[in-house]
Amino acid sequence: MAFTRKRQREQQLQLYSKERFSLLLLNLEEYYFEQHTAFHVQHQGSPEERKIRGSLKICSKSVIFEPDAISQPILKIPLRDCLKIGKHGENGANKHFAKAKSLGISLIFSQVYFIKEHNIVAPYKIERGKMEYVFQLEVSGKVEDVVETLLQLHRASCLDKLGDQMAMITAILQSRLARTSFDKNRFQSVSEKLHMECKAEMVTPLVTNPGHVCITDTNLYFQPLNGYPKPVVQITLQDVRRIYKRRHGLMPLGLEVFCTEDDLCSDIYLKFYEPQDRDDLYFYIATYLEHHVAEHTAESYMLQWQRGHLSNYQYLLHLNNLADRSCNDLSQYPVFPWVISDYSSPELDLSNPATFRDLSKPVGALNPERLERLLTRYQEMPEPKFMYGSHYSSPGYVLFYLVRIAPEYMLCLQNGRFDNADRMFNSIAETWKNCLDGATDFKELIPEFYDEDASFLINSLKLDLGKRQGGQMVDDVELPAWASSPQDFLQKNKDALESSYVSEHLHEWIDLIFGYKQKGSEAIGAHNVFHPLTYEGGVDLNSIEDPDDKVAMLTQILEFGQTPKQLFVTPHPRRITPKFKSLSQASSYNASMTDSPVSPGEESFEDLTEESKTLAWNNITKLQLHEQYKIHKEAVTGIAVSCNGSSVFTTSQDSTLKMFSKESKMLQRSISFSNMALSSCLLLPGDTTVISSSWDNNVYFYSIAFGRRQDTLMGHDDAVSKICWHNDRLYSASWDSTVKVNTINLNAVSTLLVSGTKEGLVNIWDLTTATLLHQISCHSGTVCDAAFSPDSRHVLSTGVDGCLNVIDVQTGMLISSMASEEPQRCFVWDGNSVLSGSRTGELLVWDLLGAKVSERIQGHTGAVTCIWMNEQCSSIITGGEDRQVMFWKLQY
Repeated sequence: MAFTRKRQREQQLQLYSKERFSLLLLNLEEYYFEQHTAFHVQHQGSPEERKIRGSLKICSKSVIFEPDAISQPILKIPLRDCLKIGKHGENGANKHFAKAKSLGISLIFSQVYFIKEHNIVAPYKIERGKMEYVFQLEVSGKVEDVVETLLQLHRASCLDKLGDQMAMITAILQSRLARTSFDKNRFQSVSEKLHMECKAEMVTPLVTNPGHVCITDTNLYFQPLNGYPKPVVQITLQDVRRIYKRRHGLMPLGLEVFCTEDDLCSDIYLKFYEPQDRDDLYFYIATYLEHHVAEHTAESYMLQWQRGHLSNYQYLLHLNNLADRSCNDLSQYPVFPWVISDYSSPELDLSNPATFRDLSKPVGALNPERLERLLTRYQEMPEPKFMYGSHYSSPGYVLFYLVRIAPEYMLCLQNGRFDNADRMFNSIAETWKNCLDGATDFKELIPEFYDEDASFLINSLKLDLGKRQGGQMVDDVELPAWASSPQDFLQKNKDALESSYVSEHLHEWIDLIFGYKQKGSEAIGAHNVFHPLTYEGGVDLNSIEDPDDKVAMLTQILEFGQTPKQLFVTPHPRRITPKFKSLSQASSYNASMTDSPVSPGEESFEDLTEESKTLAWNNITKLQLHEQYKIHKEAVTGIAVSCNGSSVFTTSQDSTLKMFSKESKMLQRSISFSNMALSSCLLLPGDTTVISSSWDNNVYFYSIAFGRRQDTLMGHDDAVSKICWHNDRLYSASWDSTVKVNTINLNAVSTLLVSGTKEGLVNIWDLTTATLLHQISCHSGTVCDAAFSPDSRHVLSTGVDGCLNVIDVQTGMLISSMASEEPQRCFVWDGNSVLSGSRTGELLVWDLLGAKVSERIQGHTGAVTCIWMNEQCSSIITGGEDRQVMFWKLQY
């Protein structure tokens, strides 16, 4: 569970400091500056006088005294409630006392909070009335400095305008940071080289802690100005796996660092004072990571999710991370969907679609009657209009769910109080009903509902959360009848999230929260319009000149909640569910069997199965050169192989079609149709005819049996670049149109065709209707090759720009793009891995899901220009500019 893990880390740091104190005792936007060992002097000068030893904390808006004895409450005195601050014993009746003993600090005030008495987390107790507390410092020589600091902070707290208060406190903070620097003695090694140092704040939920950031060639450090909760936080760069720029307070100042791949909880979140400092540090770490860790984008995660390599839960975690959602920022906490709508049945039926929530609609649009009322108000509202007066994710909603494990956060957010008992998170069914029917309740869920730890549903701390109107105490969360325990509830929730129904519809919810229905006319049509201030770019804080207005605006936005950063601007593709995948593969398999009957021979397996293909691709990095022949005088441009694998046909820029026998290892025929280069070749079913395309604008049919040209097709006005055949139909690409088509390929069942152009366009065509489905401009130059995945869900294209691009066929979305150092001229792929031929002559094995090159295999001395793979994916033939034809084998 994200929040539980975050809380556990903070508690571990508190154990290090051995304190009950935490930054959550401060007000929002308050800083903790320094602490001094001190004595709270009670009943001074009387026989009952006693001194309570503890720690005096000087904060920007309050003074906090933490007694060493946990039976004593922590005292918090707001500076704005102080009537007088001074040195005790410097005036009047206390003068004689001052000579005999060290001076103390006198605070005369009108209000004090008592917190965590006996270390019990509970609503704060308040005592009001004029009082005086005296604190003696263990180091008496510091009294004057502390009093001066308190007087300065008191003046800031008493200013009328919040903007002026914040400006003065910020000036005090910056002055303190300017007088200090990172302690280089904290380096892990004397050989470390300093790269940069700057001021920043470490961010945890609801609070920030100022200090100094330092990065060396091996480590990232943060040293808190106050030394709390430990002197230095250190992260080894070698352990870093992910790094994200963040919006913090709507400004581009945040940076979050993760040392894990899938954990939602980061290792450190930093907020900088200058965007340039943030960007410089990000650049340094990102440059370091380039050599160690593959970078992931929303599109690369999408590809992994579509192909079943990421669960729905994992995919949503990654999308939240990429959309600026962080468990360190409650105003941008990760958001997850309600997926179950049945909380009343005794059994949960995940095979029934009625069990699930409609994921194509936001929570506010699930109840038609409520939606009608909201739309009436929306239509009558002046600009800027919005449908919902509250958001689906906010700090209050997050802590509504988590109050049982994070009570101190709730007390911090609500000024020392819990919410009304009847408004607490009392029941799953009640909460869902209120989200459907409530006038202002549109909240979604948080990741904890789909994780392992059920502690947020149990009042294991035995908190006194109040008594409901019916008389019952607020305790554990009431579960639906179909859940036998909190753990069972979470397991069934997880099963629902990963169910077939949700897998088939999750893309619709992603469109609403992270995608194209988040803003604009699509959002209006989907009834998904929230207050303008919740959207990124909804307000420019820098344009607000009045400090008071700026503070008020920022506070409103952070408390109201924020919409995630938009990740997609076109419809999100569906997931490839097992049911569809098997049907698609079956169709592909049957089509290939019909078109290419396998004859007995050295290349045939006893069974052409998906398992054998998977085994071959899993071992594709073990490809080894078997033999090679130079049978052409110029670059090889095309390869075709007979069904039994015995005869290999190749075309070349030397204008010849060659027939080579693998059995005798001899050239059997050499045919020339014209004096122009041939660009590609293919064998017709039955292995009796070879078709070749030529730069002389023609397509030539050659009869193998009769050894002569059978026919010439003149259908183009310029060079023919590529040909395909299916069901007695020939498809040809040419440079004779305004857009020069450079390559074409059919999908497995020949219902779709993809073409790539000299101008960098990839076009996807529906052959059943002869219509263009998508035109994607995804290369900055010529498209070298393009082909469908075996399941027809994706197209891969390569270009002279060095990019390998994956396109979703359903939506036309570019969902992955990888850059190579050299253009990849040709390739074969299975949907997950790619074997490509490079301009350098190497064969490269690409892991698309891992976004990396798995293997580089030395091959040709010039560019690899064409590649062929057999049905079993176990035998490969390549041709190159070096005029070589190379035969490769997989070594299991």
